[in-house]
Amino acid sequence: MEHTRFIKELARELGFEYCGISKATQLDEDARRLEAWLNKGMNGTMQYMENHFDKRIDPRKLVDGAQSVITLLYNYFPTEEQRSDAPKVSKYAYGADYHEVIRAKLKTMLARMQERIGQVQGRGFVDSAPVLERAWARKSGLGWVGKNGNIINKKSGSFFFIATLITDIPLEYDGPVGDYCGTCTRCLDACPTNAIVSPGVVDGSRCISYFTIELKDLLIPSAMNGSFDDWMFGCDTCQDVCPWNRFSKPNSEAAFTPIPAILNFSTSDWEEMTEEAFKEIFRHSPLKRSKYAGIRRNLQFLKLDK
Repeated sequence: MEHTRFIKELARELGFEYCGISKATQLDEDARRLEAWLNKGMNGTMQYMENHFDKRIDPRKLVDGAQSVITLLYNYFPTEEQRSDAPKVSKYAYGADYHEVIRAKLKTMLARMQERIGQVQGRGFVDSAPVLERAWARKSGLGWVGKNGNIINKKSGSFFFIATLITDIPLEYDGPVGDYCGTCTRCLDACPTNAIVSPGVVDGSRCISYFTIELKDLLIPSAMNGSFDDWMFGCDTCQDVCPWNRFSKPNSEAAFTPIPAILNFSTSDWEEMTEEAFKEIFRHSPLKRSKYAGIRRNLQFLKLDK
């Protein structure tokens, strides 16, 4: 109990809004869901989703002797909005790359646990390893999996990064909360590409985020013409329409301060940007995942999309 209390206080100190803890076990039900999703090809060209299936469903295969899975939520809801007449960027990418920001916090968290508790072995992950983050967030009571596939917290909505720290110490465990989506279907109705094929199931191969970030082809399929709603990098539509996000509050992380170009660039600014300028402006941004060529491709597609 003392160790659990310390860890949750430490999480708050490091800026995590929520911390939930579950016993490290195999996720049998989630394994069946993941297998069905993969068998339907909903991962598109994201072959990495098929790799390390055994590790993805069992944290004990990622950390020897794992006993506890600590799941943390870090708010990224921005303080400002983009100009309304420009190509749209997903809110999570307004500031610095979250991997770098949160990875450093997880490293600090583990070090502080070792100082206080003693011999603690563990590994921290933030969207960088075969971990079913949403399953663990749901299991540890941080929210429920909404119809849009995102973890939704009753008090704060869904604009959160999910981080995981798997450790070899026993702790007090939390339990899941209820599902409060009710009969609402706003996210299903609003999805520009009809990627939400049923409540909680997103066909990744139809998602705008997939096309604008994950897809490495030179061209976006013409079948998608007219459906991107000006999204250039990622898509927030299913979160923007979610009633629970009326409780979202701007984050207080300095590293997530929006890059001025993201807020202020016009369409012509984006189109006229050189590769050198892109590399300089977005060197610490999630946009570098798409690279300059990917951003150019997305912009070209949006031109055809109108």
